[in-house]
Amino acid sequence: MSAPDVLVIGAGITGVAAALELVEAGATVEIIDRYGPAAMASGWTLAGVRQSGRHPSELPLAQAAVAQWPELAARLGAETGYRQDGNLRLARNAAEVETLRALVENQRAAGLDLTLLNDRDAILAIAPALSPLVCAASWCPTDGHADPVATVTAYLEKAARLGARVSMGESILHLIAEGGRISGVRTDQRTISTGAVLAAPGIHVNSILEPLEHSIPLRRPLVTVLRTTPQVLQLKPVLGVANANMAARQEVSGRLRVTSGAQDWSGEIELVDGKPVARPLMRRVMETIARISEVLPAFADAEIEGFWGGILDLTPDALPVIDHVPGCENLVVAAGFSGHGFGIGPVTGPLAADLALGRTPRLALEAFKFDRFANGNTMEAGLTLHG
Repeated sequence: MSAPDVLVIGAGITGVAAALELVEAGATVEIIDRYGPAAMASGWTLAGVRQSGRHPSELPLAQAAVAQWPELAARLGAETGYRQDGNLRLARNAAEVETLRALVENQRAAGLDLTLLNDRDAILAIAPALSPLVCAASWCPTDGHADPVATVTAYLEKAARLGARVSMGESILHLIAEGGRISGVRTDQRTISTGAVLAAPGIHVNSILEPLEHSIPLRRPLVTVLRTTPQVLQLKPVLGVANANMAARQEVSGRLRVTSGAQDWSGEIELVDGKPVARPLMRRVMETIARISEVLPAFADAEIEGFWGGILDLTPDALPVIDHVPGCENLVVAAGFSGHGFGIGPVTGPLAADLALGRTPRLALEAFKFDRFANGNTMEAGLTLHG
């Protein structure tokens, strides 16, 4: 195969959405991943598709993505499991009510359809199975959720049908830099010449950047994820809580998927049947079960089908980097999505593709600049998950 115009590193939601955008624009594309589609963050995620709770800089991306999700299955020619059943963010005490009140005021001012529900009857009309512990909630009816593996696979297969080369099970060793440009990539199997590189490798981004004397300041906390067997319980909206220490949704299959908040983690990724696995501590699993059971009592009687850890690529401000790498004019990075990149993938992938093609990005990217952490600028920001 001749050298691709763009080599995409990473087959998560951002990488595959970028690959499709590139090939639809007429570029020759190869997408490469050491494990396979949705093997890490995009598969580990709760898979919420939300606007509520977003940073003001990220909200326009989320709104643009939500506008695309209803038609995405038709565009890709495959199911995504998308359901626009809303997001109900719960308050469990008076302090959390005030947190939600401020959230609603700020996001309504930004144009989002978000309501504070103080009436339990109104809350139970949306999610009847909630416990009396819930005293208020924010409600965004245009939020939703999707099947992450089905969505990523649909993107990848559509890109392949249009001519993208798909190379799974191949690891990047290093990029080949010459004269301020990337001329190729060395993998564990071959050397690939390329016109440009679009790197969307999640938590592995710095292994690509550090040989070029660049890096993104990242922490790698763990989120505990639980999945039940199919349940009779009908939970339509995605559930969150005001302090982001728990979220839940019911998949189309009837299974409940529940996530914890971000937790410090010092473990190692293991390979099981060729797939990366991060193992949460049992006490974290028990904490997560307790938190969801407090607000959704039926969960306590559900059978657990499995649990796993999802590792976040958490930046200091909990916002991604979507930018050219300084000094490497044909290297674009899209990483650091901090646990909430899935829902905006249909937009962030094309935005990264805009940069790789030399086009003016369709949305503002000033908040996502590579160099914003220079000179020790690492201000911490609040983290919201499930999306």
